[in-house]
Amino acid sequence: MRFTRRALLALPPLTWLALRAPLAAAQVSPRQRAPGDTDWRHYANDLASTRYAALDQINAANFNSLEVAWRFRTDALGARPDYQLEATPLVINGVIYSTAGSRRDVVALDAATGELLWIHREDEGERARKAPRQLSGRGVSYWTDGTEERLLYVTIGYRLIALDARTGQRIPAFGIDGVVDLKTEFDQDVDLIEGDVGLNSTPLVARDTVVVGAAHTAGNVPKTRDNVRGYVRGYDARTGKRKWIFHTIPRPGEFGYDSWLDGTAKIGNAGMWCQISADPALNLAYLGIELPTGDVGGQYRRGPGLFGESIVAVDLDSGERKWHYQLVHHGLWDYDIPCAAMLLDVPVGGRMRQLLAQPTKQGFLYVLDRATGKPIWPIPERKVPKGDVAGEWYAPTQPIPSRPAAYDVQGVGDDDLIDFTPELRAKALALTKNYRRGPLFTPASMFDRDGTWGTLTAPNLTGGTNWPGGGADPETGVVYVYSKTVADVMSELPNDDPTRSDFAIINVRGLPDAPRRGDHSYGVLTVDGLPLLKPPYGRITAIDLKRGAHVWQVAHGETPDAVRNHPKLKNVTVPKTGRAGNVGPLVTRTLVICGEPGVFTLPDGRRGAMLCAYDKATGEQKGAVYMPAGQTGAPMTYMLDQRQYIVIAIGGGAYSSELVAYRLPAA
Repeated sequence: MRFTRRALLALPPLTWLALRAPLAAAQVSPRQRAPGDTDWRHYANDLASTRYAALDQINAANFNSLEVAWRFRTDALGARPDYQLEATPLVINGVIYSTAGSRRDVVALDAATGELLWIHREDEGERARKAPRQLSGRGVSYWTDGTEERLLYVTIGYRLIALDARTGQRIPAFGIDGVVDLKTEFDQDVDLIEGDVGLNSTPLVARDTVVVGAAHTAGNVPKTRDNVRGYVRGYDARTGKRKWIFHTIPRPGEFGYDSWLDGTAKIGNAGMWCQISADPALNLAYLGIELPTGDVGGQYRRGPGLFGESIVAVDLDSGERKWHYQLVHHGLWDYDIPCAAMLLDVPVGGRMRQLLAQPTKQGFLYVLDRATGKPIWPIPERKVPKGDVAGEWYAPTQPIPSRPAAYDVQGVGDDDLIDFTPELRAKALALTKNYRRGPLFTPASMFDRDGTWGTLTAPNLTGGTNWPGGGADPETGVVYVYSKTVADVMSELPNDDPTRSDFAIINVRGLPDAPRRGDHSYGVLTVDGLPLLKPPYGRITAIDLKRGAHVWQVAHGETPDAVRNHPKLKNVTVPKTGRAGNVGPLVTRTLVICGEPGVFTLPDGRRGAMLCAYDKATGEQKGAVYMPAGQTGAPMTYMLDQRQYIVIAIGGGAYSSELVAYRLPAA
C-alpha cells in the first residue's frame, strides 16, 4: 500500500499501526548537485572512522553566529517518545537519512529544510518488545554500485533490512523481501522471540560486504553463562546471502580455543556491539569484541579467553582472521571495546605508518599497525593485583601502553579525591576507607558487610570513552577523544537466588539493606552530594600520533548546577569542571566541535546545553551555541548549496529526542 507524504502525515496513529509496515512515501526526486556540495556517507563520515570533514565555512570567527536551520522532532515515531536518539545521520546528495523514534523507524529528510520525504516502519510486535537492545539505534548505512542506492540497518528485533534510498521501500531481491533474519544462519539455535541478541550500532558496509555485529542484555549480573554467542557475520550487499561468520568464541580446533582452560562449551556473549572500521585497500575490517559472560565475574571462563576484549582484523570477503590484539586478558572490569578504531596514515620515526588508534573505556589509546596488529610503541605486560573471589582466575599481567599516556584518571588514589575544601577531602578519605583501592586493573573484592564493601575503580564500568568514540584529523595525525571521570564500585557476593542468575557469585551494587557508616552508604560515591573524584568530570584530549604525546586537554561542559550552587562551595572558586556523559566530537579543518552531555542553567535562566567549538591546535574554546537539551548522538556536517550545516541529535531528561541543524545566517 502506497501513500503520498501528505496523506501519511494526515493518518491518525491507530491507522499507522493498523497498516503494520513497511510504510513509505513518494519517491525522492533526483537533486541537482551544486558545486561544493558534500556528503556524509558513513556513520563517522568515512570507513576510517575519523569524523573528519575538511570544511571551514563555519569557523572560530563566526561560530557564535550559528542559528537553527531546521529541527526534526521524533515524538510521533513510535508508540511512546524517545529520549535517547544516538544516531548520527547520513547525508547523500542533499537527503538526510537516519533512524529515529522508539520503534526505530527510518526517515528521509530534505537536508536544507528538514522536511520529511519518506518514512519506513517495521512493527515487530513481541519480538521487538522482548529485544535486549531497544532505543532508536545509531543510524543507517549506505551502499551503491553507482546506479542503485540502498540503505541498510538493523531493527530492534535483530533483522537486517535493505531499503531503496529513493523510496524507503524494501529491496525485494535482498534476503527474503528485503529482510535477513539475523537470528538464523547463526551457527547456533536462537529463539526468534526470546533470544537475547540485538544491536544498536549500524552495520559496516565496505565494498559489497555488510558486516553485522551482536549485542546482548546490558548489565553485570548475567542470567546465564550459556547465553547467545555474539558471532560476527558478513553478508552480500546485493543479495543478503551470508558470506562468512567469525566465531568470537572459538570452537574446538579453531585458533584461540586453547586460551580457554576449561573449553568454551557453556559460555556466551563475546559480541561486537560497537561501530566498525575498515580499510578497503588492505581488505580488512576491524572488529572490537566484548567480554564473554560475565562482565565482572569470569569464574566460568578461566584463562585469557580469546577473543574477549580483542581487536580482530578479518578479511572482508571471507571473514578469515588476519591478526588480533587482546587489550585486556580475562577481563573483569567491563572494559570491552566500546567504539570504532580510527585509521590514519601518519609518519612515525621517519617513515609513514598505517595506524589503528583505539580509544577505550580504560582511558588508554592503543596504537597498532593496522596491517599487522603490532604495537607502534611498546605495550609491555605489567603485573596487576590479584583478587580474593573463590574460584576466579586472575590474569597475572595486562598490556600497558608506554605511549601515548593515559588520557583519564586510572585507579583511585588519595590525589584523585575531591579537594575543593579540607572538610570535603577529609570526608572523601573516610568514605574510601570502606573500600579496597588500587591502580587500574584492581579486581572486584568480596562484599563484607562489616569489613570491605568492594573495590573502587576508575574509570567506571562505562568508561572513560564509550560508544561515540573519537575523531581525528588525517592531515595532521592528531586524534581527539572525549572521556568522563567517574568512580565505580565492584564487589562480589554469593548468589542466593538461582532464578536471578546461574552464576554462583554475582556482582552487587546498592543492596536494598545497604549498611551505613556515619554519613556514607554502600555504593553511594558522593561526598555531601558532590562527586567523589575531583574534576574535570568530562574532558577532551588531543593526542598527536606522530609522537604518541598529548597536545592539549580541556574540561568539556559547564559546571553542573549541583556543584556550582552547592552550599559547601559558596565561598570557593570552582574552575570549569566539565560534565560526565557519553558524547563524541566532530573534527573540521580548524575546529573540534562537541555538544555537552546533560544540561545546566545559563546566566539568563534557561536550562540547556552548549554546542562547543575548540581550536584544533590549542584547545582554546572559540565559541558555543545554545541547545535546549544535551547531545545524545555525535554531530556531523555537510555543505549544501554553498552553506555548511552541522546536525546533531539531542534529548534527555524531560526533553524528547530531535535532530537539530545549525548554519550561519544568510549573507
